[in-house]
Amino acid sequence: MPVFQVHIPEDRFSSVQKRALAGALPRALNEALGIPAEDQFVAITSHHPDELYLDPGYMGMNRSGDAVIITVLFTAERPLTDKRMLTKAICENTVATLGICADDVFIALIPVPKENFSFGRGELQLAPGS
Repeated sequence: MPVFQVHIPEDRFSSVQKRALAGALPRALNEALGIPAEDQFVAITSHHPDELYLDPGYMGMNRSGDAVIITVLFTAERPLTDKRMLTKAICENTVATLGICADDVFIALIPVPKENFSFGRGELQLAPGS
């Protein structure tokens, strides 16, 4: 059920790479947390050079023009150990898929109570009493 939003530089990655990334991110969930591989909710958005800004050296990184931002909406009850495994798997899969440096992968985990997810029909399938 996690939802990925990926922000990438425009015209940097091919359609094949973007499609591969759309599969690699849910695979990271499966590898790190055992979430089913078919649990795929990924949106990839391309940005012009004047629309995507990542400080090249913040927190000691050495970012290039290939830097991407990945946000993940996921259930809030996950412990820190799960979050660490997940961000590591996301970074490794993104680096392998896009051929970029690990410094170029910025990840933000956004915890959401699981009862706030609707998988369709306007229903909250994971809410108590559903």
